[in-house]
Amino acid sequence: MSVETGQEASASGTASKRLPMAVYLLAFSLFAMGSAEFLLAGVLPAIADDLKISLSSAGALISAFAIGVVIGGPPLAVLTLRWPRRTTLVTSQALFAVSVAIGLVTDNYGVLLATRFVCGLAYAGFWAVAAVTAIGLVTPDRTARASGVVVSGLSIAMVGGGPAGALISHFTGWQGGFWAVVALTAVGGLLTLVAVPATRAAEEPSVRRELRTMKQPQLWVVYAATLLSTAAYMISYNYLAAFLTDLTGIPSVWVPGILTLFGVGAFIGLSIGGRIADKRPHHALLAGAGGILLTSVLLALLAPHAVAVIPLVLLLGIAGFVLNPAIYGRVFTLASQAPTLAGATAVSAFQLGISIVPVLAGVALSAGAGLTSVPWLGAGLAVLTVPAVLIDRAVTRKRAQTPRPTEN
Repeated sequence: MSVETGQEASASGTASKRLPMAVYLLAFSLFAMGSAEFLLAGVLPAIADDLKISLSSAGALISAFAIGVVIGGPPLAVLTLRWPRRTTLVTSQALFAVSVAIGLVTDNYGVLLATRFVCGLAYAGFWAVAAVTAIGLVTPDRTARASGVVVSGLSIAMVGGGPAGALISHFTGWQGGFWAVVALTAVGGLLTLVAVPATRAAEEPSVRRELRTMKQPQLWVVYAATLLSTAAYMISYNYLAAFLTDLTGIPSVWVPGILTLFGVGAFIGLSIGGRIADKRPHHALLAGAGGILLTSVLLALLAPHAVAVIPLVLLLGIAGFVLNPAIYGRVFTLASQAPTLAGATAVSAFQLGISIVPVLAGVALSAGAGLTSVPWLGAGLAVLTVPAVLIDRAVTRKRAQTPRPTEN
């Protein structure tokens, strides 16, 4: 893989079986920034009251962030292609922190909406370059594991950072949790500047080469698998609180603890996936899709039974995240000549998968299908993921069996 020069990988990857500390630092920074995404949902009523706007208008702040992530990553990747990656990382963190801070000191809804969009842009830019930087710090046989560790920062943000920020905001006003995000992002930026090596590309960056590499149909098959698999588990996760209280009959006081099980499962899934994805990526992808399918079906069928639903939440987290390292591994394998743009597009596909969840669930619930329709939708999305994985595997095998032309 020609993502980096190999100096950093050989220095840090061969000396020890453990990943370099910089990889975990990148995960921490993603956790800090990602917490802002999951915190907002918990403070929407407070924002609406403070700014004297409707709840739906406050909800548009979530959409503004998501739009920034989806459409901002690839263009930013091209614009910053010739920058040193550490420079891009720190600049993204600084832009993110400043944008959040501006949103906290304004009482203008339009300004707050704009800052959320800019935050999405910066978040996408950091995420994509962080993944590329991480795989450049390890040997080629550990790229999926390294990218999985970076993505684990997002799972921590989902189950820990967002709820913790909401708790802080409960006692300090809705801005309090976001000020904590600003502080953590600033710390992450300083540590990135000091501790992350100044990695560089093996070849002179070329926008034309990156765009040419992105034309591979097989790469877009992997992006389809990314979008579908992400939506498959996130659709059930996003509605778990209502599912647990309304269908399973679990008291609301226990819901946060049960949701934490999803995060525990995510850690387990990332650990398993990161260790098998480098050698058997398609096994990890199929196992993850199959696991999401099975747990989603069982959630729908066993909804009234808490003794079954609670462990299924853990298993859904495992299944959902066991395939994430393999997805990033496949992206960077197929697009080794365009790692920055390919990584940014993978982030966009991931976020788009999250963004379509409210639309799909909203259609079903508005039609009167009931909450059990949500895991059934997740099962359907998991089924659609399987053909994409099989196509990618078939093309990969065909290429491996095709004799390469010999030189005269």
